[in-house]
This record gives sequence, structure tokens and C-alpha cells, in this order.
Amino acid sequence: MKSIKGTLIPIGGNEDKGYSDDDYNKVDYIEEGILSHVVREAGGLNANIVVIPTASSIPVEVGESYIEAFKTLGCENVTVLDIRNQKDAEKPEAISLIKVANCIMFSGGDQSKIAKKIGGTTIHNILLDRFKNEKGFVIAGTSAGAMAMAKEMITGGSASEAFVKGAVRMSNGLGLIPQLTIDTHFIRRGRFGRLAEAVAKHPKLIGIGLAEDTGLIIKNNVVRVIGSGMVIVFDPRKLKHNNEKILKEGTPMSLTNLKTHVLANGDRFNIKKKKVKVLPVAEPFI
Repeated sequence: MKSIKGTLIPIGGNEDKGYSDDDYNKVDYIEEGILSHVVREAGGLNANIVVIPTASSIPVEVGESYIEAFKTLGCENVTVLDIRNQKDAEKPEAISLIKVANCIMFSGGDQSKIAKKIGGTTIHNILLDRFKNEKGFVIAGTSAGAMAMAKEMITGGSASEAFVKGAVRMSNGLGLIPQLTIDTHFIRRGRFGRLAEAVAKHPKLIGIGLAEDTGLIIKNNVVRVIGSGMVIVFDPRKLKHNNEKILKEGTPMSLTNLKTHVLANGDRFNIKKKKVKVLPVAEPFI
């Protein structure tokens, strides 16, 4: 199987955008904030960054907020591509922007909008091709933008249900990383149950739960955690019991031998080899 050359950066939502006036926090944002990682992976301050706020109900305002956030980091080549339907995704000027970008940044909102308005379009095909074949090409996404990266995409479902069948809804995403299914705002919104059901439905996939202001840098099956929160990894590939298929909706489910990892800044996970590498206890927070 041919190795993937591009980089994915899914983010759990609510990432620091440098709004603080405090000098210490501003320096921390510029040096170690998640968006600073995005910029570095895309080639630095001269990177050509295209923000796509398709998932948002207020795309203009969201686009402007990212222009300001990247400008705080020193980036000047930031463009907002406002795609509101599939016709917009087929416009020559939109296609040209995608072809020359070093980084695509999908905003939060409703991930189904991304799948519906971009999935299957020329832009989608270009993204898939460039991600597979171009080293240094970055696709980042926060919240809905992260969830849409999966092939089996979580679209919604009740977080308050205690792991009962039907608590999660799923459909097709962009298929950038078919090995994973991703949930976001994971800790704050208590989404353990719906991610567990997602991997019960698709036990060959790894479930990733991203806390807010937390992300992953994914390069050719190797995942590195960035940001201030935690990442929950559900690895169901050695389940011994899974009754998802035989239950009626609304029925409590059971899984056994669901391998779970709790990872933080700097920790690594190899998707293919199923191995975790964590920082030593004495390692300083970086």
C-alpha cells in the first residue's frame, strides 16, 4: 500500500485563537498554540492558507475570525473560500485556490454540511489526491471540520444516553482517513457513550475523542497529540464481546476488551502497528 505523504490535523474545537491581551498567553499562543502547529506543518508564515467555513451557520464571521487568528501568528496569505453549495465547489476560482494552497482549514459547525456540499466534488477529489501525494500539504479541521475527515463520520446523537443503541448517528464523511472515526468537544460534552457505540458499529475502526483546544498531527499512520487537553483512543480491534448488531434501539449495550488510551501533549499512537508511545513522567510539558 502506497504511503500517504500529506498531513492531517483534526482539532477538538474551541482552539485558542490568540484573543488574550496578556503577553504571556500571547507568546504561548504564538509558540505552542494549535494554529501555530498548523502553520509550521504547512511550511511557515508564508504558507498559503485557505479557510473553508462551510460547516458554519455564520461563515463570514467565522472566516474573519480565522484571518485574524492567523494574522496574529504573522501569516498574511490567508483566504476564505465560502462554499455554500456544490456549484460553489465546482467554480474555477475555487478549484484554483485549492490547487495552490499549502493548507486547507475547515471550520466547526455541522459536519454534514461539509459532506453534502463538498463530498464528491472536484474540490474533494483534489483534496484526496494532494493529501495522498504531496508532502507538506496540510488539511486541518476543527470540531465539525475534524469529524468530516473520517469515512464513517459521526453526525450526531445523544451524549446524555448511557451507551444505548441508537445514541449515535453516522453517515459518509470525506474519507481522508478511513481508519478512524472522530468525535470532538469530547470531554466537555460527555461523548464517551456515542463514540463507544460508533466503534461497536464499526469494530475495525479506531475511535478518537478530542478534547477542546486539543488536536492531532497525523502523518502516514503516526499520530502525535498537540494542545492543552486530552485525547481518548478507543481501539476495538480485539473485542471479545460486542452485542451491537443484535440489540433493538434504546437497549443498553455491552462491550468487553475495548482497549482504551488516554493521551496528552506529545504522546504518540501508531494506527497501523497499534502501539502507543507516551512521554516519560519526568518529561516537562512542551
